[in-house]
Formats: sequence, C-alpha cells, structure tokens
Amino acid sequence: MTEPAPTPEAVDGAVSTSADLADGRWHRLHPATPLLRGGIAFIAILGVIVVNLRDVAIEIVFGGGNDWDDEYDPITFILEHDYLGFVILAIIGGLLLSILAFYLSWRMHTFRITDELVEVRSGILFRTHRRGRLDRIQGINIVRPFLARLFGAAKLEVTVAGQDANIPLAYLSSGAADELRRQILWLASGSARAESADAGAAAPAGVAGPAGSIVDQRVAELLAPELDPALAAPESVVKMHPGRLAGSLLLSGTTIVVLAAAIVATIVIVRTGEAFFLFAFVPGIIGVGSFYVNRVTRSLRYSIASTPDGVRVGFGLLSTSNETLPPGRIHAVQVMQPLLWRPAGWWQVSINRASTSSAQGAAGQANTVILPVGTLSDVRKVLELVLPLMVDEESIALLERGLVSKGGDDGFVNSPRRAAPIRWFSWRRNGFAITSSAVLLRKGAIWRELVIVPQARMQSVALAQGPLLRRLRLATVRLHTVAGPISARLGAIDETVAVRFFQDAAAEAIAAGTADRSHRWRAPLVEPPAEPEQA
Repeated sequence: MTEPAPTPEAVDGAVSTSADLADGRWHRLHPATPLLRGGIAFIAILGVIVVNLRDVAIEIVFGGGNDWDDEYDPITFILEHDYLGFVILAIIGGLLLSILAFYLSWRMHTFRITDELVEVRSGILFRTHRRGRLDRIQGINIVRPFLARLFGAAKLEVTVAGQDANIPLAYLSSGAADELRRQILWLASGSARAESADAGAAAPAGVAGPAGSIVDQRVAELLAPELDPALAAPESVVKMHPGRLAGSLLLSGTTIVVLAAAIVATIVIVRTGEAFFLFAFVPGIIGVGSFYVNRVTRSLRYSIASTPDGVRVGFGLLSTSNETLPPGRIHAVQVMQPLLWRPAGWWQVSINRASTSSAQGAAGQANTVILPVGTLSDVRKVLELVLPLMVDEESIALLERGLVSKGGDDGFVNSPRRAAPIRWFSWRRNGFAITSSAVLLRKGAIWRELVIVPQARMQSVALAQGPLLRRLRLATVRLHTVAGPISARLGAIDETVAVRFFQDAAAEAIAAGTADRSHRWRAPLVEPPAEPEQA
C-alpha cells in the first residue's frame, strides 16, 4: 500500500541543526543540497556560454574586423541571423526552469527514521521510495567532500545488507549528520526510543558546531579531527605513519609496473634514437602521478578506533570520510603481507561484510580495506577491535603465530608432506586452527595470508575432493560467508583431517549462531523462562 505524500504539516523544515531527526517524522535535507548535487555543474556550463559571448563582444567592439567567415561557430551564426535576443531569453528561461527543478527536487526529497526503518522518498515525476531495516544496517558512513565542507554539509550513507540497498542522505548539515548517525545506531542496537532520548544529552553527539561566525565555524570544521576524542581513548586509536604510507606505495605492484615501463621506454629510445617516444608516455606519467597523490591525500589523518557503537574508521585530508561498523557486521577478516613488505614487517587488513559503501576507502582502495598498511602491533590492535571475542592472550598468540610462523608445531593443523607437489613452498604453512569463537585459515609462504572467520558469521561449510586430491588423499575445505574480496578456502588438507574439520566447524557455527547477540548489542538480555517444577 502506497503512503500518501507528506503534507506541509507532516514534514519538518530544512535540516540545518542537529535536532532530533529520528523522531519518526519526515525531514528535508540541507538547503544547499541542490547546489552541491548539480548546481555547480550548471553554473560551470553557464559560465562557458558567458565567456564565449564575452569574447565575441570584445571582437566586435575592439577587433576592428569581421573574421567570422574564417572561423564559423554557433556564436557567429547567432549574431549573423540576429538570434541573440532569443538566445538570451532561452538562457534566462532555462536558468529559471533549472532553479525551479532544483527547488522542487529538494522539496520532494524527504527522509524519516522510525523504530524499525530508514526511509527516503525522492523524485518529481518519477517517485522513488527506499527503505532499509535498522536490524540489517551494516554501517553508517559520513563523507565530507571539500566543497560540501565549505558549506558545512556532509553526506550520510546508511549501508544495508543486500545488493544496491544503501540509502544515501546527501546532504545534511555536518553536526546533524553526526547526531543522526548516533541516533540510528542507538535504535539499531536494540535500545528503545525512550532510552535514546534519555541518553541524548549524555551520549557524544559527534562534531559539535563551534560558536562564532560562519567563517570561524567552517575553519573549525576543516581542522577538526574525524574521530571525536570523546569517543575513544587515545591509546586505542591506530594511526598511519606518513613515512610508512609512502614506503608501501613505493613497494607496491604499481611501482614495479612503472619501473618496468620506464626501462622499456629507455631501451626503445636508446635503440631508435628518437626522443619523441617520450611524448607517448606523458599521459601515463600524469596518471601515475595523480594515482600517488590521490592515495597519499586520502590516507592522511587515517585512524581506526573502537566506539560504544562499533569500529570507527576515518581518513582524508581535503575530502574526509568516517564510517562506523556496528558489532557483528564483520563476516571475515584477512591479514595479508606482500613479498616486498616483508623486510619492513608491514601488513594489510581487509574485511568481508554484507554490504559495500559507494565511497572509496583509505588510500583510494576498496572500503573493505580497514588497515592499508601497518606493523604487527597495529594489526594486533585492529584485530582486537574487529574481533572482540579473540582478545585473550592465547588467541592473540595463536594469531601472531599464524602470521609469522613458518609452520610446524605452532597450534595449526598443517598439510602433510605429500601435499608438496601442489603446494611447493607453502605446504608447511598451509593449515587451520579452530578457537572458541573463530576459525583461522593460513596459507602462502611467499605472499602470506591469514583468514579469520567468526563462527557466528559462518553460513555453511563445504568439503571437496577432485581426482588429483583424491590420488594424494587430500581435500579442500571452504567456509561460506557473504560475498566479498575474502575467500575462506583452504586446499591440500589431509582428507581425514578435512572430514573432522567439516564436522567440528559446522557444529561450532550452529552453536555460535544460536548464542550470538551482537546484532542487537544494546538490547537487554532476556533470560529464558524457568521450567515449572514437577510435583
């Protein structure tokens, strides 16, 4: 059943302050939304037209001649046929219609937050109504493009489980976006609306709007950290060292490709003696330079820390982004080390989750990369944040052995020696371990990799054995989670061990899934009713 369109009495005014936006009523976006979403491009097009008219006018007044026949263009045609008045009227009419369209689009774009849903309605001729359930929220991302920051605006994106299910709110005032995120997470956590209202004054509201003039407010917002210091203790925050970031870029695959191209170009120029081949590489040089600059600027001010409502990841210098991942939304974690990073002891951490934000992550990578580059100490802190059930010393020690150990008796069940024909270098490291809360899959001797799957997030377990593996008495196991860049697959395991792993992992997944309450992390625990005593 389609709901009636909101009446003026049913829709609040434009969102410009951090009022209670999760009150179940319809609200509008920031007044500058039309300008930020399309008005800038329209003004640029109009500016090009005005510049062309100005050039022609200068030529008529000061040029002293008429060279229109030599360089015939639309402006010349308009002037020759006395269509200038009609064109000016058309431009004015188009400008008025565009302003009217932008205004109507803003008026018709409304949203509301209820106890169960996030809803957005938009469109003038073709109406769109998007809904997202609070219990399926996978994260909330606040992006502040540089131009929007000048207007004190921000884009809030609610990522919901499912294909193309995200709900963007572009744009809100900066303070309202932080406050709305807090309110949505509070409702999604299982707390009642009354409790949220009572805690509103005490709970941190994100970046507060500084007092003073508009200029002072914009400057304070530009310089404010992406992570509110009141949300996390300083010692729990993981930051990225600029030198480490630059080193990781220089030791990346992109740099190898660039060096190989430079060597090839040098050989071609030396053998042919023609330097004009350098011009063919100019676009590539510009592209590589912009790639490195983009990665550096996006990764500056990177931080990741734990907050009361999940893990907060923030980054960016000019255009900033910070995203909160609620508890229980991470389905798999991968810790990976490329070969060139091994002497420096650097690692990268990625995750799988049920939805993907449209915004890029730090260093211009996919937003599933939550630690672009870090030391083993940084990896330990990040794993403690995203895997809170594996914070005991025994689990942390097992994780570290899974990363740096060469195999053997290290707590992992590794492949037998007969797996060497298909795992030449890594059969000693190729193995798994099962803890009380997660399953660990380790592989790779040249490119090291450790995949951690929380048992409560496992969807199924698969066991496979092809002709070659059957001949070697080996098997392949796979843990199914949501689709993502991480594949929880391990091959070349002893077939008897693989069958036992299949049974144990399935039993642990069922028990963990039944007892899991992380998706409603603030909901009060309800004890099961006591059984009646028998007479």
